[in-house]
Amino acid sequence: QVQLAESGGGLVQAGGSLGLSCSVSGPTGGRYAMGWFRQAPGKEREFVAAISRSGGSTHYADSVKGRFTISIDSAKNTVYLQMNSLKSEDTAVYYCAARPPYGLYYRDYEYDYWGQGTQVTVSS
Repeated sequence: QVQLAESGGGLVQAGGSLGLSCSVSGPTGGRYAMGWFRQAPGKEREFVAAISRSGGSTHYADSVKGRFTISIDSAKNTVYLQMNSLKSEDTAVYYCAARPPYGLYYRDYEYDYWGQGTQVTVSS
């Protein structure tokens, strides 16, 4: 059974930085294409960033491009999201998602497995 565990959320002031991590355990040797999504109160879940299993390809939502960086440590089966220059509109519950094992995906229905989510709150 595939399990995803996120960590690193919290409260930060606007303009600050925060890092999220998500570890994956399960079959296929832990080799997955990964993504981050977020959902703000009263809004639909939206794509944030995606990375291929090797880390060679990435894709970002326009709203976070240039501020967020997704990376992957395949040896540790862990994906990271470094968030810089945070804005109040980045406040949301952030979810990591995984699907085996190749490609780059940015639609939530393309992912098979999801973490429980971690709250990120940016105060203005």
